[in-house]
Amino acid sequence: MNHKELITALAIKMNAPKSFVADLLELTVSTCIDQLNNGKTIGFQGFGNFEVRKKVERISVHPVSQVRTLIPPKLVVNFKQSNLLKDKLKKSIQS
Repeated sequence: MNHKELITALAIKMNAPKSFVADLLELTVSTCIDQLNNGKTIGFQGFGNFEVRKKVERISVHPVSQVRTLIPPKLVVNFKQSNLLKDKLKKSIQS
């Protein structure tokens, strides 16, 4: 599902105009990004949690040339699914 398909699906379920849903989705995403930039965790009940983690610097070795490269530290977003989501996915695979 891409951005446009999500907006269309939400507009149908909410019985609302697509422009309203698009603005609401944009506001939601920008608010989530702001919270992650401030180092806070975002949790959606029944879905999961998003949090920012710092990856430490490391040395990478190219498998063919054996050249070593230093990869600098960086921040990454980590997602941990909720148990409810995990159970629903398990049930859909078993069906």
